[in-house]
Amino acid sequence: MTGAFDAFSPLCPSRSVVDDVTDRWPALVLIALLEKPHRFAEAARTVGGISDRMLSRTLTTLVADGLVVRTDHGEQHVEYELSASGHHIATALKGVVTAVYDVMPEILQAKAIAASA
Repeated sequence: MTGAFDAFSPLCPSRSVVDDVTDRWPALVLIALLEKPHRFAEAARTVGGISDRMLSRTLTTLVADGLVVRTDHGEQHVEYELSASGHHIATALKGVVTAVYDVMPEILQAKAIAASA
């Protein structure tokens, strides 16, 4: 933990941000934005399976948290990109996903054993 923040305390303001970034859709959106800014439709294609409504809610939350910057270029051209804070968190989340990929053979094996028991 860093400084005076304690995500284990229900009173700490960091807890809601931890909730915001560790849910499935926000985490995937943050990681998707690591490569480059995305327009809404591009983000929807990159994060397969997310509904437009959920993507809109997710982006609104991440913008409110200061992790994503929304830039309106006019003519219905809006881009979303990571802020410096968002980049820091997205990089950490990408590390978690990479760690999951690394252990997937073991996870698949454990699931197969559990399913046959």
